[in-house]
Order: sequence, then C-alpha cells, then structure tokens
Amino acid sequence: MPELPDVTVYVETITSHVQGRKLEKIRIGNPFVVRSVEPPLYEAEGKTVRDVRRIGKRIAIGLDDDLWIVIHLMIAGRFRWLKPGARIPGRLGLASFDFDNGSLVLTEAGTQRRASITLVRGESALEEIHRGGIEPLDADLATFAAALKSENHTLKRSLTDPRLFSGIGNAYSDEILHRAHLSPVKHTNRLTDEEIARLFTATREILIEWTNRLRDQAHGEFPAKVTAFHDEMAVHGRYGKPCPVCGSPVQRIRYASNETNYCARCQTDGKLLADRALSRLLKQDWPKSIDEL
Repeated sequence: MPELPDVTVYVETITSHVQGRKLEKIRIGNPFVVRSVEPPLYEAEGKTVRDVRRIGKRIAIGLDDDLWIVIHLMIAGRFRWLKPGARIPGRLGLASFDFDNGSLVLTEAGTQRRASITLVRGESALEEIHRGGIEPLDADLATFAAALKSENHTLKRSLTDPRLFSGIGNAYSDEILHRAHLSPVKHTNRLTDEEIARLFTATREILIEWTNRLRDQAHGEFPAKVTAFHDEMAVHGRYGKPCPVCGSPVQRIRYASNETNYCARCQTDGKLLADRALSRLLKQDWPKSIDEL
C-alpha cells in the first residue's frame, strides 16, 4: 500500500498538473470504486481544483463549493496521466478525471477492487475521514512520545496504527525500526526515553529520505512504478539477504498475509523472533539466535 512518501509525491505531481484547472468530466470504468452517493459524484464536474492534500494514505482533491474528491489507493491503486479524453484501460481502469490538459486515470491491478473514490462536502466531512493519527513529520518529540505511549502495543503495531501515526505502513515501519535499532515486537510501555528519542529521529529520517528519493526518481512526472519493495531498502522485502549494517541475513515474522522484516543482530540482540507458522512446525528445532541459525 502506498505510504506517506509515495502519497506525498503523488500529491505534489497531481498538484502540478491540475491545480487551478477545471475538472471537465468524471468517467467511471468500474462503478464499485465509488463509495458515496451524497453529494453525487457528477457535482464535481465543472469545478476548479483549489487544493490537493494528503490525509493519511488518502489523497484529497479540493474543488469549488467546498467539494472534496477523496481517493484511497489501498494496496494496488495507482495513477496515470494520459492524453485528454484517453480511453480508460479496460482491465485495470477504475475511473478518469478529465481536464483540458490531460486525464488523471485511476487504475488497480489484481482481481480485488479495494481502491475507492468518495465525494464529500466541507472540511468537517473531510476531517471525519481522517483516522486521527499525528503527522510524524510535523510533530515534535513530546507529541510523538505521547502518541506512542497512549496505548501499549508492539512497536510495529503502534507505528502502523492510523489512529496514532498518519501515513506509516508495513514497509516504512520496518525501515524505521531497523534505523532505530529496535525490535518490532518490543512493547511501547517498555521503551526508555532514549529509545523513544531514537525512534523519533529514525522516523523523521526514513520518511524524509524516501520522500526525497521517490521525488527525485519521478522527475516531476507521475511515478512509473509505485511499490513497497526497493533494492535500496535495508530490511523490508529483503528476507535472507544481508543486512547493510552488519551483514547478517534479514529475518521475518509472517502472520496471515503480513510480513515483518528485521535484522536480529541489529534489532533484537541476536535473538530470532518466533515465526508463528515455521516455529510451530520446527518446535524444539527452532533456532533461538542468529548465531545458532
């Protein structure tokens, strides 16, 4: 799922293409993408784009009359910028927002249709969509610490909870925890002040670094490839590959369709965290440390 760095680059690119332009027409390729009926989506037609902003992992396009088109890309939703009035791609296309200079086309790979378009009116309706998490790049250390300690969960769960932190998901939480040298399963109520400060710094560094990297790669255009897996990442999606810091093989915890990647030597003092499926299968043969492995 596109996270804060990816969505930020999308917001900047959409802004550069449509800010101040009239939305001439909305074409729907798949009716299931529309998740609201009032106000009706056609009311947005003929309105001028006044603002584009990120709300967590969503993108909100503000129009005249205080209308907001809110788009959630979910896992496989992506944007393309095509010629004005271009045909919506048959298999992947969900919708097209047509302007005089081009068409902003929403696509979604796969068979599951999870991406959504919602039209709302007013800042209050827009605020209801927000899950309430703090903006990690706007918060100071005290605000960050307060959010982190407001509930006692594992660090992985807390960082990816949209009610606590806005825009952080599975990929960048792995990278943040690796940079902070903290275990993904350590509970927030057991953190020292020094560890919280370390996590705060790592969160800012990772999100800023990756936003800048993705922005540079896009060159002002719509990103050609938006993915949660990058060769430059330290641990996410790199199971079995060497940690760039210590060289130990990156480990993983799998639960249902989710996977957490970490370095045992850098983050858990060499201890291997139990993978629910594999550790139950191996039982006594499950290695307890990276050295034993």
